[in-house]
Amino acid sequence: MSPLLSIRDLAVAFRTETGPFEALHGLSLDVMRGRTLALVGESGSGKSVTAQAIMGILPKSAAITRGQILFRDGPEATDIARLDTEGSAMRAIRGQRIAMIFQEPMTCLSPLHTVGDQIGEALRIHTGADRKESDARTQEALARVGFPDPKRALKTYPFELSGGLRQRAMIAMALILKPALLVADEPTTALDVTTQAQILALLARLQDETGMAILLITHDLGVVANIAHDVAVLYRGRLVEAGPRETVMRAPGHAYLKALLHAVPRFDMAPGERLTPIRPARAEIPPAHQPPAMPAGPLLRVENVSKSYTLRAGRFWQKSRMVHAVSDVSLSLAAGETLGLVGESGSGKTTVSKMVMRALDPDSGKILFDDGTGPRDVHGLTGDALFAYRRTVQFVFQDPYASLDPRMTVRQILSEPMEIHGAPAAERKARCRELMAMVGLEASGLGRYPHAFSGGQRQRIGIARALAPRPRLLVLDEPVSALDVSVQAQILNLLKDLQAALGLSYLIVSHNLAVIDYMADTISVMCRGRIVEEAPRAALFRRPVHPYTRALLAAVPDPSLDHPLDFAAITGDQNDPSRWEAPYRLGPDEAGAMRAIEPGHRVRFSTAQDAEAA
Repeated sequence: MSPLLSIRDLAVAFRTETGPFEALHGLSLDVMRGRTLALVGESGSGKSVTAQAIMGILPKSAAITRGQILFRDGPEATDIARLDTEGSAMRAIRGQRIAMIFQEPMTCLSPLHTVGDQIGEALRIHTGADRKESDARTQEALARVGFPDPKRALKTYPFELSGGLRQRAMIAMALILKPALLVADEPTTALDVTTQAQILALLARLQDETGMAILLITHDLGVVANIAHDVAVLYRGRLVEAGPRETVMRAPGHAYLKALLHAVPRFDMAPGERLTPIRPARAEIPPAHQPPAMPAGPLLRVENVSKSYTLRAGRFWQKSRMVHAVSDVSLSLAAGETLGLVGESGSGKTTVSKMVMRALDPDSGKILFDDGTGPRDVHGLTGDALFAYRRTVQFVFQDPYASLDPRMTVRQILSEPMEIHGAPAAERKARCRELMAMVGLEASGLGRYPHAFSGGQRQRIGIARALAPRPRLLVLDEPVSALDVSVQAQILNLLKDLQAALGLSYLIVSHNLAVIDYMADTISVMCRGRIVEEAPRAALFRRPVHPYTRALLAAVPDPSLDHPLDFAAITGDQNDPSRWEAPYRLGPDEAGAMRAIEPGHRVRFSTAQDAEAA
């Protein structure tokens, strides 16, 4: 069988102020008909540049300097590298015969146009279909990708959809013209594990139905192990290993791929085992200036907290409705330990973290914080007490680029919280250098702006900013979800080292159970605003009891070929309490009750009688 797409000796260079920079160095690879080729590598390895070259959408500062991109969709091969990217020949291929799914569906979908208009646009441009035919085929495409109400979705705007449905809309847009090749650039990176598994299953099913080839660009080796037929590994613009998935994943030959596999958090890690980053960071963590006062009880207690929102009606004849984002949630975090809060998008995790930070007020319940002088109600603090709490509890954001002001230097970013809390100028200057060393960055970077750093370095700056006022508690909202696996390993090891040296406590919000397994001492699982299971880390992963917890664990893609995902079991119903098995099934207005099944391990049951029977 001849390959559908052949890349031969491809080189792409960018124009820079210091001269040309070659991002791809003579890349050669084949995408076979009806098969999925996973293109693997870290950020900056050249994966997305390869996709842009295939689609003819390279930035203006980049150009193909040599090589061929041969697309064999007809009787003769077409060299895409030689086509005018704005010419009719390239436009006929782009979108119609080669389609692309981008990484972030929210930024790739226009907020001003309905989903139906955007999906049907490609059909109208390439085939001249009228509105009636366009809407009919769009509705059919939405049904094929699993939209619950395709007819209604035609008139829906992207902001009204969940992340998983937005990604399904992007897939429908790409596949409406039945392309021969689908280029998927990190299609599941921004999604939680269950939604990711559903999208992967959808891509595999659509490939079986249409016979299309897929070029899957990813840094997630768990995804590679579960969906790819062939694997190609890029490192700094060069192909270092390629072959069938079974060969490459079971017997990796190149040191770089072996290092990537060792950097991935796994459920079978031994106690005390550390991740092995490809490039270990040299962090210089000094001892704390003075031992913090230890509370007699938990450092943080969340007691029966609830938060609801009223959604306004979209039309005058519609009624507003109440959404219960958090319902009667209780948590406890001991000093010096890590509490992991896990669940799908929309489960209420971030709302809880915002209430801990006092960015939101709860409708009911209390949040108590004990800095060693006794527990105090966080939402009752005022004046100096509130100012001290703001200093003691700091936040690390999910997106390391969006959370840093692009107009401020790193020195200004790190100095700002210290200046707000009254540190003198001389202390701020010394502390900035100390903070850079603590997170493994050179002090020479203090005068640079955030855009001059990589994603992992920017996240280190975010951690350094959070540490600037010497806090007791860090709230980390998906701190590594936007990073490559190798950079994730650096950041997670750094957080562990900082905790051990400075006596920090962590509240980590994440949907990645492998990360939580590596970091947390205690884990609480949230679904639809409620805690459904909580236990010490070892107990939860040894014996997950609640059906929702088991579904989350089953949806985590493992880089081992011996533990494939069971796509048939991941139906999307795992977060519906009415579909849970007895004795966990809850009615529409039923809250259930938490019951202990062993010391420290509590599970939500529907009734006390069911709990005893179980």
